[in-house]
Amino acid sequence: VQLQASGGGLVQAGGSLTLSCAVSGGTVRRYTMGWFRQAPGKEREFVAAFGWSGQTKYADTVKGRFTIARDNAKNTVSLQVNSLKPEDTAVYYCAATTTIWGRVTEDNLYSYWGQGTLVTVSS
Repeated sequence: VQLQASGGGLVQAGGSLTLSCAVSGGTVRRYTMGWFRQAPGKEREFVAAFGWSGQTKYADTVKGRFTIARDNAKNTVSLQVNSLKPEDTAVYYCAATTTIWGRVTEDNLYSYWGQGTLVTVSS
């Protein structure tokens, strides 16, 4: 399974972006798909997940601002990021896992990773 993330860029605080993750070599609905991010000098952290049966989960820091969605026809997962803040600046990674829903925030349980896309938010 290969994942290709795209959609990052430079945006002013308060702006929006849509990140996309294209999945090949596998069917997106068979996996729980997650988005993680890593800011400079910090550890990678969980952002959002979309379960194989359609459930969603968000980190408290992005709840209400970010929306994860899945497009079965296109075999993609997207992350709509709104009301961006400078502290959202990071490399954003998409990933796929078959782990149980209760552990979807644990990055070490994801088997497949995209290459990352950089989001930079200026103040």
